[in-house]
Amino acid sequence: MKKLLLLALTSAMVMTMASCTKGESATSETKDSAQASVAANGEWAPTDTVRMIVSYKAGSGTDTTARVLSEYAMENIGQTVVIDNLEGGSGSIGWTALAQADPDGYTLGFANLPTICSNIVNELGDYTMDDFVPICNHVSETAVVLVAADSEFNTLQDLVAYAQANPGKLKASTNGTKSSNHIGAQLLSSSANFKYKFIPYGGTADQLLALRQHEVDFSVAKIADFASFKSEVKILGIFNPERIAEYPEVPTLGELGYYDQWYGSARCIVAPKGTPANIVKFYENAFKNAMEDPQYLAAAEKASVTTNYLDAADTEALLKSQYTFCTDTVASLDWDD
Repeated sequence: MKKLLLLALTSAMVMTMASCTKGESATSETKDSAQASVAANGEWAPTDTVRMIVSYKAGSGTDTTARVLSEYAMENIGQTVVIDNLEGGSGSIGWTALAQADPDGYTLGFANLPTICSNIVNELGDYTMDDFVPICNHVSETAVVLVAADSEFNTLQDLVAYAQANPGKLKASTNGTKSSNHIGAQLLSSSANFKYKFIPYGGTADQLLALRQHEVDFSVAKIADFASFKSEVKILGIFNPERIAEYPEVPTLGELGYYDQWYGSARCIVAPKGTPANIVKFYENAFKNAMEDPQYLAAAEKASVTTNYLDAADTEALLKSQYTFCTDTVASLDWDD
């Protein structure tokens, strides 16, 4: 998918345009001068607003976690962090913009795993894994199987039994074709041997709205995705080898005889290819300090954000492992469902 979001600013008055150009030039020179000063010592710090691209709409799980973190990261970064929601194309709109951004430390973004890897494998964007430089991991969230609160299905066995008896009748909403939650639904259906009809939406927020409005029968999502409307959904199963503390009464898929490995989503903070090492190090430390802040941790817990800080090296390993997961496990799934 080759889409770019182009922003054009026009001015009705020539004098105003000239004035703005002069002001922007002065600001740019000041920023470059400040960067050159710290770069001489191998250090770096931003001197202007930092843009953080979220490839999903406002109100999505990624957007929620990004805003919780950015609020506390600004103190450590020393500048305002602005969330820029560039949704569409199963995340490809935002990730294309991030890959093409200047590697100057003023544009960062969230890379959602495994979706960003799956998009690359399925050629849904004009970017590759090499177009991004890892900074750190923010969250790792376990996936769950959801139905609406008033659904006729009270257990995962009930849903599977109905699906097996009525092939292709059940509908599931996803956050995009072959995106993270679609992959989760495929892991369930493949291991439980049933067919269903998937309906892709623009992102997880729309996907779960469709579930609550009874447009579909079930969904796979992550725990933070429905933190603001827990009473409107029922959790039937957990993609984890063991039951989790947040929902100890909910069985794992494995104990019911289905997919028995952990599955979920990680959200990494990355920069465009070519970003210097001293800039990466600055943000690696800034986000680490933010994620260790007791006030942040309290806010994250309230928002059901599962913080899992990993440094740049471990995040790089995570990105590689998720890409392998997509080329091997995900590619082997029956996508004809």
